[in-house]
Amino acid sequence: MKKHTIAVIVNDQPGVLQRVSGLFGRRGFNIESITVGSSEESGLSRMVIVTTGDDHTLEQITKQLYKLIDVIKVIDLSSNPMVSRELALIKVSAEPSSRPEILGVVETFRAAVVDIGTHSLMVQVVGDTEKIDAMIELMKPYGIKEISRTGVTALNRGNAR
Repeated sequence: MKKHTIAVIVNDQPGVLQRVSGLFGRRGFNIESITVGSSEESGLSRMVIVTTGDDHTLEQITKQLYKLIDVIKVIDLSSNPMVSRELALIKVSAEPSSRPEILGVVETFRAAVVDIGTHSLMVQVVGDTEKIDAMIELMKPYGIKEISRTGVTALNRGNAR
């Protein structure tokens, strides 16, 4: 079992996200992450989906996606070198005495403090999933109050499409 990152170019229509995610659920495929946004072409959206399975599973997912009317193209991003990023906002308990330590971790991860409260800090971190996971692990001892993650978005490097 390996992680697959696929991009699905779809018509920008109401209900497309529901049909794509429903297809995964009906077939028993798990979605680890899904992000959707505008693409470079007007009227089309790009979905980036992270799922786990073998190559046969990926082939089945691709075939099923192409059966949906609004799906224009399916791209296996993980088959070529790619750049992937995720964003997380982490609200952590931060009494004045512990703030210098927390700020040290924030600086090490090239993250940013985006909000300061009387007893908390909100940190924004951008990077690959492993970086986000590592940042969360290092923040746990301080007391994480809330986390919000965007999910992975990705593109192939260079001229690959």
